[in-house]
Amino acid sequence: MSFFEEQCPEMDRYLENHTSVEPEILKRLRKETFQKTTQPHMISGYLQGRLLAILSKMINPKNILEIGTFTGYATLCLVEGLSAEGKITTLDINEELAYLPKKYFKESEHSGQIDFQLKDAKAFLKETDEFFDFVFIDADKENYVEYFNLIKPRIKSGAVVLFDNVLWYGKVLEENPKQKSTQIIQELNDLIAKDEDFENLILPLRDGLHLSRKK
Repeated sequence: MSFFEEQCPEMDRYLENHTSVEPEILKRLRKETFQKTTQPHMISGYLQGRLLAILSKMINPKNILEIGTFTGYATLCLVEGLSAEGKITTLDINEELAYLPKKYFKESEHSGQIDFQLKDAKAFLKETDEFFDFVFIDADKENYVEYFNLIKPRIKSGAVVLFDNVLWYGKVLEENPKQKSTQIIQELNDLIAKDEDFENLILPLRDGLHLSRKK
């Protein structure tokens, strides 16, 4: 959920009204996510989805990695910018929910470019020899730092890495937080900001996106 959605819904609607139209397949997926899942707020959503699509089109990546598929909304946004010969590998471990992204991936005009795997992301990153030019992480927050460390050897200069929920509903401002996930997100934000191999900024869109580019 976005800051404006909670504090000023009129601004949230204004932003949506001045953003490119959401593709029909994503409208249907978003609706079904709210109808059939217990935590629909986990979906990337309209504004963030358009950002992912635009970034992907600007980069025109050949190999995207997504950690945390959920219902596949972000996947279908990211795939919009893939090069003609490119692919996106999207990872999740929720077998019960897998039917939903599979349904919409099959409908997508880019279905042949989507590799959906029910697999632990850490295991995948330790085994793969692939390199990625765009990485989007929106999964278990307590593994964010480990994901970053595992991803670094799998990206080259110019690659873009995005972490979602890095403002953590404002909890990143807490001093000595007790929640483990808050501690890890604070550590991640500090780690990226201090890493001389990357240029970065945090975008205050929805719950915060940490955008970094490998030099």
